[in-house]
Amino acid sequence: MKLNKGTVVALLGLCTSLLTSTAIAASGQETTIKKSIESKLNGAKVEKVSKTPYLGLFEVHTNDGNIIYTDAKSQYLFSGHIIDTKTSKDITQARMDELNKIKFSDLPLELATKLVKGNGKRVIAIFEDPNCGYCKRFRHTLQGIDNVTVYTFMYNILSEESVTISKNIWCSSDRNTAWDAWMLEGKIAPTAPANCVSPNEKVLALGQKLKITGTPTIFFADGMRIPGAVDAKGLEAKLATIK
Repeated sequence: MKLNKGTVVALLGLCTSLLTSTAIAASGQETTIKKSIESKLNGAKVEKVSKTPYLGLFEVHTNDGNIIYTDAKSQYLFSGHIIDTKTSKDITQARMDELNKIKFSDLPLELATKLVKGNGKRVIAIFEDPNCGYCKRFRHTLQGIDNVTVYTFMYNILSEESVTISKNIWCSSDRNTAWDAWMLEGKIAPTAPANCVSPNEKVLALGQKLKITGTPTIFFADGMRIPGAVDAKGLEAKLATIK
């Protein structure tokens, strides 16, 4: 059957209307789920609800950077990772990585120390606490990594002593040397002059905005993050993926 121009236009309009109605309905359902789930999360906030292509589940992204799942009626909550058995891909982790990406160029790098090794072409930013054992372990790992620029944000979340140590290091004549001396050898930097101001409060606010709950947390030039002290092999493998 041959359709005339008017009929085709009418059909296209009908399709557009149906798609729009479906999108509005889906949006309304996601809003309903958001309100329902938030009341059950003990204070956590829901940032986004999305329909998944599997099992009729909805993905619920919370303000702490995690993902949980629920059904269309918000009757059940599922906490855990969904794995694709065909590819062994961790779908949940991949989605969390994507949702928690940052724009690296937006980082206020003036609040961090800067260390250039070799040609410095590969770039990372690390949030570290001076009293964090895993951070000290990662510092040893960095000793064997070349051709990298490292921005270090002193993220003092473990104790008041961390604030003091970081201020003394920030106010040192050579911040990189003082930081590594403390992290690698336990050598204490001289007491900071009374008029020296550290960026402690600004870095704390930044870390909270980026939902950083533990140290070290490493950010890469592509905006992806790795929480924890990745080993040299894992670090090199990640850096190799960034063009």
